[in-house]
Amino acid sequence: MITSTSNQRVKQITQWQEKARARRQDGVFLAEGLKMYQEAPADLVREVYLTESLLEQLKNRRQESEQNDINIEEKLEKTGFELVTQEVIARMSDTQTPQGILTVLQRPAYELEQMLQVKRPLLVLLEDLQDPGNLGTILRTGEGAGITGVIMSKKTVDIFNPKTIRATMGSIYRVPFLYVEDLGETVEMLRERGIRVYAAHLQGQTYYSSFSFTGGTAFLIGNEGNGLCRETAEQADSYLKIPMEGRVESLNAAIAASLLVYEAHRQRNAGTAGSSGM
Repeated sequence: MITSTSNQRVKQITQWQEKARARRQDGVFLAEGLKMYQEAPADLVREVYLTESLLEQLKNRRQESEQNDINIEEKLEKTGFELVTQEVIARMSDTQTPQGILTVLQRPAYELEQMLQVKRPLLVLLEDLQDPGNLGTILRTGEGAGITGVIMSKKTVDIFNPKTIRATMGSIYRVPFLYVEDLGETVEMLRERGIRVYAAHLQGQTYYSSFSFTGGTAFLIGNEGNGLCRETAEQADSYLKIPMEGRVESLNAAIAASLLVYEAHRQRNAGTAGSSGM
C-alpha cells in the first residue's frame, strides 16, 4: 500500500493531473471513479490506484450478488491495482470528493480515415474551444446522437483535461477524435469527399431544421467567445442558425452542437429531412 503523499508515483500522478504537457509527453490520461474504470478498455489501462475501503465495499457487495461489482472485481484481477490510503487518493485526485479509485490509461489514437469509413459520416468540427466541460459534453452528447468523430483545431482545449474526461462520462473511450494542424484544410478535404459542411453562425439566415443532414455531414462550431474565424466560416457550404427568442444572441457551444447533431439523428432515423440541401 502507498501511504505517503511524497511517494514518487503519487508525485507523477499529480503532475499528470496538473500539466497537459506531461500527459502528452508520457502518452497518458487519467480517469477517476468506478464508472470510468469499469468502462475503460482493459488494453488501455496502465495503472489502477484503489483505496482499501472501496475494495472492502466491493467485496461486501459481491456477497450480495451485485453483478456489476463482481465484474469490477474480475477486471481488477485482470488489470492489477495498487492500494493507497485516503490521504494519498485525495492528493492524486482532481475532485473535491474522490470516489476511491483512479485509473491511468494510455491515450488512444485515431486517424481521419477511420471516421470516414462509414457510409454517412456525421462529424463535429471544433475551432479553438477553450472550456473543458463544453468539450466533454460535446463528446457525450455526440455519442448519444451517433456521431462518427470529433475533429479539433490544435488550439482547442486538451481533450485529456481531467474536467473534460469527467464531462464525457465514458464517451472518451468510444468517440473517435483528432486534432489537426489546419482545420481549414480539413474542411476542404471533407468537402472533396462529398461531406457537406455547415457552420453555426450568427450570419446564418436559415434555421438548421430546414437543411438535410441525411448525407455525409459536418458541423462547424467556433470558440465560446469569438465564434468561428472568418476564413474558416467561409469554407462551409452553408451557414445555419438556431431559433432564439428574447434578447439571447447565441448559445453555449455544447448546447448548439447538441441541437445540431440530434437534428441529424432525427432526420436519419425518421427519414424526414428538411427541404433544403444547401
